[in-house]
Amino acid sequence: MEIPSPYGASETHGDVHTLRYELSLPYPPERVWDAVATSEGLPTWLAAAEPFERREGGAITLRWLNAAGPEGTGTVAPGRVTAWEPPSVAEYTVEVHGRIRFELERAPASVGGTLLHFTNEMPGTDDERLDCLAGWHHHFEYLLQALAGHPANWPTWSVERWQALRGEYEQGKRELP
Repeated sequence: MEIPSPYGASETHGDVHTLRYELSLPYPPERVWDAVATSEGLPTWLAAAEPFERREGGAITLRWLNAAGPEGTGTVAPGRVTAWEPPSVAEYTVEVHGRIRFELERAPASVGGTLLHFTNEMPGTDDERLDCLAGWHHHFEYLLQALAGHPANWPTWSVERWQALRGEYEQGKRELP
């Protein structure tokens, strides 16, 4: 099952890229919080989180489960919890991906659900920016599926969807201004 997520936008200042996504999720904020801010929820769509000290200043290491390197291991990104305001703000600053921030707000009653504002500030080349735009987009598709009760089945992950998204971002067809 593939659920498309909104395309991201980015700004670059020097060698620092700021990637942004805005998602309207038809799930209550508490459920979305569990997905983005618990060691049980994160692996269902993004990465294993261990250790994960759920407090500002706490240690966190994210281990991506979808991409295997030459040694058969995915990206491992140790870091710190740099903002922690349950149930609305979780921010992790980790190696490789820089600052990753999830801000949740209850959507207006007429719409329902949760508005998720995501920001990723990361250093790197333009190719790395495009890689991450496609990667986050793909992971947000997994988030939507996980929230719908279908967590990622990482052993069946393949690179084809990411490659297609990467091509779309590279061609500038999908990135928002």
